[in-house]
Amino acid sequence: MTEGVHIVSIQVGTPKAYVAPDDGGTYQSAIDKRPVAGRIHLGSTGLSGDAVADRRAHGGPEQAMLLYSVEHYPAWEAEGLGPLEPGAFGENLSVSGADESSVAIGDRWALGDVVIEVSKPRTPCNRLAWRHRRPDLVRRVHDTGRSGWYVRVLNEGWLEAGAPVALVSRPHVEWTVRRVAQVMASRQERREEAAALARLPELAADWRYRLARDA
Repeated sequence: MTEGVHIVSIQVGTPKAYVAPDDGGTYQSAIDKRPVAGRIHLGSTGLSGDAVADRRAHGGPEQAMLLYSVEHYPAWEAEGLGPLEPGAFGENLSVSGADESSVAIGDRWALGDVVIEVSKPRTPCNRLAWRHRRPDLVRRVHDTGRSGWYVRVLNEGWLEAGAPVALVSRPHVEWTVRRVAQVMASRQERREEAAALARLPELAADWRYRLARDA
C-alpha cells in the first residue's frame, strides 16, 4: 500500500483571529498551515512550531498530525474550490500515493526514523468551511470521503518533505479510514460493525467511547 507514497509537503501553523462569515463574530483557529523548508522535528504531540486553538477538539497524542492526500486537490478544484496548495485543508503532511480508501486504522508507517500510527478519520468543523468561504464544504467532505486522517507518534524524530513512506505493519486491512468514517456516521444502523470497530485498540479512544456508547 505504501509503495510510491511520499511526503509532498510539511505544514505548521499557529492560532490566528478570523471573522466568522455567518454571524460576524471572531474566532481563533490554526487551520491556516504553511509549508516549512528543510527538516522539522516531530514529537509525541505534533510538529515543532505547530499549535492548536481549541484543545478540547484538536491536538493531543492521538491527533498529533493530520495527513491529507494531494490527489484530492484536482477534484476539489473541479468543484470550484481553489486553486489549492499543500496545507489547504489544514493538514500537517500532504502526501501522495495514499488516501482514505487505501489507508487503514492501525497502519504503522516509517518515515525515516519516525514511526506513526493511523488513529482515526478527520471530521472537519466549520473552520474549514469558513476558511474557504464554502458553507457546504463540511457536508461535501462527509459525502465524498475526502477527509484526511489523524496519526499518533510511536517514535519521535525528524521529518523532511520528499521522504518516502514505508509500511511497518497493517493489523486491520478491512478497517479503512473511509469505512470507519461511514460506520461512525451510521453507527445506529450499523450496530454490529460499530461494536466491532469499538474493540479496535488502535482506534482513538474518543471514537471507541462514542461507538461503545451509541452502538
